[in-house]
Amino acid sequence: MPAFLPLLNEWDVARTLGRVPHPYTEEMAQEFFDGLEKRRAAGVDFNFAILRKSDREYLGGCGVFLRDERPFELGYWIGKPYWGHGYATEAARAAVQLAMVELKVTKLIAGWFIDNPASGRVLEKLGFVADGIEQRDCVARGHAVPCNKMVLTPELFGVKEAA
Repeated sequence: MPAFLPLLNEWDVARTLGRVPHPYTEEMAQEFFDGLEKRRAAGVDFNFAILRKSDREYLGGCGVFLRDERPFELGYWIGKPYWGHGYATEAARAAVQLAMVELKVTKLIAGWFIDNPASGRVLEKLGFVADGIEQRDCVARGHAVPCNKMVLTPELFGVKEAA
C-alpha cells in the first residue's frame, strides 16, 4: 500500500475518477483492499495493480466491475508521474481481454469526464464507441460532472468466437 496511497491521493488523479474521494486516506485504502477478495469471489470486481514490467514499480490500477444493474464496467487510473507513456492503454487492453474472453462479457461500458480527453483516447484505441453523455457523480469534486459514455462489444474489440 505504500506506493498506492500517494499516487491515488493526488488531486489530478482523484478528480478524473468517479468513486475515489479526496483526500484518500490509508483507512480508505485498507477498506478497499480488505474487500477485494470477497468482491472477486462474488464475481463482481476484478481489480489489478498496474506494475511496470522492467522494475515492477507500482503505476496504478485497472479492472472490470459490476455496479447496480449495469453491464460490466472498465475502470483504470495511472499515477500522475506515469501519464503519457501508454500504461493505461496496455493495462486496459488486458482488462478488456479478461472481460471478453474469460468472463464472456458481451457488452462492456466505460466513461470519461469531459475534461479528461486522454482517457477518451485510451478507450478509442481499444475500440470503444460513443454512447451519449450523462451526468456522473465525482466523489472527489463533490458534484456530478458531464461524462462521455462509451460501449464495447467483443466484435468491436476483435474477439473471435471459437469454432
